[in-house]
Amino acid sequence: MKVIIFGTKFHKEIIKYTLDLVAALKKADVEILLEDDVYYLLEEEGCDTSFVSKVIRDDDFEADFAFIIGGDGTFIRGAGKIGRKNIPVLGINAGRLGFLADVTGEEIQPAVEEILNGKYVIEERSLLKLHTEEKLYSDFNYALNEIAILKQDTSSMITIHAWVNGTFLNSYQADGLLVATSTGSTAYSLSVGGPILVPQSSNFIITPVAPHSLSVRPIIIPDDWEVELKVESRNRHFLIALDGRNNVFHEETNLIIKKASFTTKVVKRESQDFFSVLRNKLMWGTGSRK
Repeated sequence: MKVIIFGTKFHKEIIKYTLDLVAALKKADVEILLEDDVYYLLEEEGCDTSFVSKVIRDDDFEADFAFIIGGDGTFIRGAGKIGRKNIPVLGINAGRLGFLADVTGEEIQPAVEEILNGKYVIEERSLLKLHTEEKLYSDFNYALNEIAILKQDTSSMITIHAWVNGTFLNSYQADGLLVATSTGSTAYSLSVGGPILVPQSSNFIITPVAPHSLSVRPIIIPDDWEVELKVESRNRHFLIALDGRNNVFHEETNLIIKKASFTTKVVKRESQDFFSVLRNKLMWGTGSRK
């Protein structure tokens, strides 16, 4: 079995969690690949890195399983490197909220034992694909959480004309517009008033960001529908962000957003369920009444 470990150098727990993970993996015949940022961090701290069979610097690798240590942002970055490789991935939370990276440091050993024994669940998560006539997005043009169209360097709102499957939906006057997956329903979309969807929902959410009209609300559409967007902006440009990776586009750019042809395979422990994650992460039912 060959596994790859991704991580971030911005959380102090990363070293301990990585070493705990490696200790659990070494109990089996496992070949370990390590992302370069994590490898050099371990080297700087004087840790033993003899367990590493290969240091990974880009997306040129193959593995049977992936572990991502960090927050949800680190998980999304690692999932982007995995791309179409169909590698199941487990997130270990060294960040804050952690809907994707939801295994705690204390759960690493039992989680690894379950995985090595085949006791886990794989959830197929849909991604969004951004298409432009000119290939303007030089990076990975897919998003696991959301594609955000936002105003850029101005206090003025932008106007976003939206069509769904060729039928006109609305012209949004707002600070921006999100097209989010069910996975992304607990991310940016939630923070601007979007609904929560269970990850297995075959839907996308179109959510306005600070709309001029309070009657403009989020709308849920099937994830096999196509969204077309055109933007008007006073400074003739707008910002587009795919899971936080942003580029500036000219307002003449026509955007097509559709479901990607592949999925991200998110690993969950058999004992986990989405509703308990919601209760824990969002602290439902923890308020006190006097």
